[in-house]
Amino acid sequence: MADGPYVPWRSVEHYLGESQSTSYRLSAPSTHPEVSYVVGDGGREIALYVELERRHQPPRSPLPLIRIDQIAERGMRMARIRTTQTALVRDFHDLLNAVADRIVTHDRTLDQAFGETVRAWSALLDRPRGLGAEKRIGLIGELSAVASIAHAHDWATALESWKGPDGEEHDFGLPGFDMEVKTTASEQPRHTIHGLGQLTPTGDRPLWLLSLQVTRGGTDGRTLADCVQAVRAEVAEQAPASVDRFDRKLAAAGWDPELPDDERWRLRTGPVALLVDDQLPRLDAECVPAQFRDRVRDVTYTLDVSGLAQSSEPPSVLADLRIP
Repeated sequence: MADGPYVPWRSVEHYLGESQSTSYRLSAPSTHPEVSYVVGDGGREIALYVELERRHQPPRSPLPLIRIDQIAERGMRMARIRTTQTALVRDFHDLLNAVADRIVTHDRTLDQAFGETVRAWSALLDRPRGLGAEKRIGLIGELSAVASIAHAHDWATALESWKGPDGEEHDFGLPGFDMEVKTTASEQPRHTIHGLGQLTPTGDRPLWLLSLQVTRGGTDGRTLADCVQAVRAEVAEQAPASVDRFDRKLAAAGWDPELPDDERWRLRTGPVALLVDDQLPRLDAECVPAQFRDRVRDVTYTLDVSGLAQSSEPPSVLADLRIP
């Protein structure tokens, strides 16, 4: 039972990290409507369950990433509010608590509570909010690669090779090869590829794709802030002249230490390094007829690397890769 109509994220994150289900009743016992916060589907999703009155139907969601349906729960008809995007679960958690608070504390109906919450959040959701979930996870992956490269070489080399925040085509430019780092929180290693050049080798330089999968780590996980602090401490100790370069790259990547950051992550599986060659499925400029290449822009696609075997001799700089 939660204290009042609010469930702390730390408690939810624990069950998500352990892949366990649980529920918190937010409304007082024997009161109606019953309102419960549920971690369901074996710790894969969160939802708000709200008891429906007789002949009352669930409200329609105007947001494509939020679904509201009707379910039967312990003999009651209940509305279930959930999201289809696991990467946004931390932000969705706050929205569910806001809806619950309006119902339990302010005696609003479900329709009123949901509508008021959506309207109140719309202005905020339409504005840039620093790093989005995908970019935060992506930065954790890049920092993991930076640390691994530094342990194989040195911190000055690692930071000089880190090109992603500078807007270069590939995330890392190392002696003898380039590397693109893709990190996902999905259960399958599916990565978003931006543009026809992101997986195109530069000249004769080999290009490697580093695929990382993370999952919620609970108390054993690392936040993005933890990673930044750990890497910065090592840079300050072992390459103090490179601290300013590190801070500039973080700022260019969108990092802001003032923004909330309490999502903890750990590696779901070991890193997979794939050589970008004719055996790797990908799109490049050659896929577009020559007469149209100047007109086809902003190509984005999803690459599923499930079942692709890691190349036999991956770069040695990845031997010690872990979340810092």
